[in-house]
Formats: sequence, structure tokens, C-alpha cells
Amino acid sequence: MMQKNTTPCYYGDYLQLDKILTAQAPESEKYGQEAHDETLFIVVHQVYELWFKQILHELKAVLAVFAEPAVKDQQLTGVVHKLKRVISIQQLLNQQISVMETMTPQDFMSFRDYLVPASGFQSVQFKMLEIGLGLKSEYRIDFDKNSFYSRLNDKDRHFLQALETEPSLFELVQKWLERMPFLQFGDFSFWQMYQDATAQMLDEDEQTVRSIEQIAEHERELQLKEIDNTRAKFAALLDDNKYQQLQQQGSFRLSQRAMLSALFITLYQEEPVFNLPFQVLTCLTEIDENLTIWRYKHAMMVQRMLGTKIGTGGSSGHDYLKRTTEKNRIFTDLFHMATFLLPKAGLPQLPEQVRRQLGFYFSGQ
Repeated sequence: MMQKNTTPCYYGDYLQLDKILTAQAPESEKYGQEAHDETLFIVVHQVYELWFKQILHELKAVLAVFAEPAVKDQQLTGVVHKLKRVISIQQLLNQQISVMETMTPQDFMSFRDYLVPASGFQSVQFKMLEIGLGLKSEYRIDFDKNSFYSRLNDKDRHFLQALETEPSLFELVQKWLERMPFLQFGDFSFWQMYQDATAQMLDEDEQTVRSIEQIAEHERELQLKEIDNTRAKFAALLDDNKYQQLQQQGSFRLSQRAMLSALFITLYQEEPVFNLPFQVLTCLTEIDENLTIWRYKHAMMVQRMLGTKIGTGGSSGHDYLKRTTEKNRIFTDLFHMATFLLPKAGLPQLPEQVRRQLGFYFSGQ
């Protein structure tokens, strides 16, 4: 190994351990005997913030790639690598909650009342993460819209409000999907093929339901109604006006073109040209899922520690977290994609000339 530094670099100095290991100052100690578990409480939250910093570091690099006019396949390799790192960190964060849960509610009570008005809702980095991914104020539940900025000082509030004006990962990925150029090739229309294939699939499903003798009539009607509902969803996907109506109602967040591109990628994920784009979509789905799991586990922990008490920052604690767990999602359209998938056996075969063109035209997008 060739030494490149001109001054010695020592472990403790490099990691600034003198700062890190003296940064735990229990509040309970100021008022008498220190509560033993307060150190654990502090360390766990400091570690959260360090991992949030790393996630933001990865997210910044990914945003820079998608902000470019064209995203090259070579760049997608790095994007997938960084997103998978974020997923690994999220899994670690979710597991870390079990460390916090080694503290009993009475252990927590021994120092909790010294922490007013500190609250996890004041984590600027976590809010940066949510905004950067695409959870801006307009997409939050009403209660969250009001409380999101209310517990912050003016400096942090202005910083985050300015961040909301910047393009999020959701917005940049949507533009990337909209640029996909091969939804139509001359006289060839995949979507006409897709429409024919889905109509045939649903007709066969209906015939199957009608032909089953060992089924109660009310059950048959329920199944037929569900098939009709699925038909309506397929029809809306390919109809501009119907799609816009559903978008206004909140059923879809992605634009129609972006949604169709994502569906095309997902349907033909085994095509080499779609491998990296499909991995990107899969990573975004996993990040959203892990964020939801984190919220849920955090809500359960808060309920375990506080019951129905109000949180130190004045929030309703468990009730607040439970309400935001499912509602404050970002990439739900990618979860809904399963509604529109076809079994591989029923998937229309792309013409050979189209398959040849895909690799050529997609390579620069």
C-alpha cells in the first residue's frame, strides 16, 4: 500500500470520537440521579440521525442523475446500487426499534418528563428525507399538513419550505418514465395488443365463473362484479379522460404516460433492456414499503411506551403515527401495478423488429 497522506491519520481523530462519545448528556442527571436507560434513548436516536445523513447522501447522488436530460444505462447501475444501500440501511433502522423496546414503559417514565418539548417530529433530516422522496405537504393527510412545520424553529421551517420547491425523486422518476420512447412504433401499438389480451383474459375469467356449478349465486354475482370492476380499471388506464378523473380523485399519482411506461417495463422485465429500469422501480417500491414498516413499528413502540398519553412534543403520539403509516405513502402506484399485470403465458409477444429497436432507442434514455 502506498501512503498518500502527508500527516498521520489516527482512528480516534479521523472519527472524531472525542465529539461523538461525549455527545450523550442525559437530562435526568441535571435534576438528580441519572435515569439508566436515558443513555440508550439518546444513543439510539443519534444513530438514527447518522443513518438519515447517509440516506440523504445517497439520495442526493440519485437525484443528481435523474435531474439530467437523459439517464444512461451505465448511470442506472450506480442508481440501483445506491438505492439498494438505502434499503439495507432502512432494514437496519427497522431492526433498531427492537433495541429501544428493551426499555420498559417504566424505564421510559423515569426520564420522559424531562424532555418536554423535544420530539422526534423535530428531526429535520427525516423531514428532508420525506420531502426528497416526494412526500410534500400537498400529499400529506390534513392533520399532518398542520403539524408538519408547527414544531420547528423559523430557520428549519424556511429551509424545509424551500426544499419543497425542489424536484423530488418521485417527480424526477416520473419525467424519466415519461421520456420512454417506445410506447408506439409506427403502425405497431403495444397498448392495442395489451387491451385485446386483457379483454380476452377477463372474458375467460367471466366464462369460468359462470360455468362453475358448485357456487352459491350470491358468490357468483360478487365474483362477476369484481371482474367488471377490474374491466373498468383496465379501461381507465388506457383512456385519457377516465385516467385524469381517477388522478383527481387520488387513485393515481403518476401521470398516465409514466404509469404506462412503468407497466411496460414491469410486464417485460425479462427483456435485457428493462433489467435496470425494473430494478429501479423495485427499489423505489421497497423503500416505500420499508418506510411504512418503520412508521408502523414506531407507532407500536410508542403505544407500548405511552399508551394513550400525549407525546413530549404535544402530539397524540401513537394515534398520529398510526394515521400517517398508510396514508403518507409515495410510490403507491408501483404497488397498484399488480392490478394490471398479465400472466406470462398471456403476455403479447413483441414483434422481432420492435425487440431489436428497443435496445437501440432505450440505451440513451
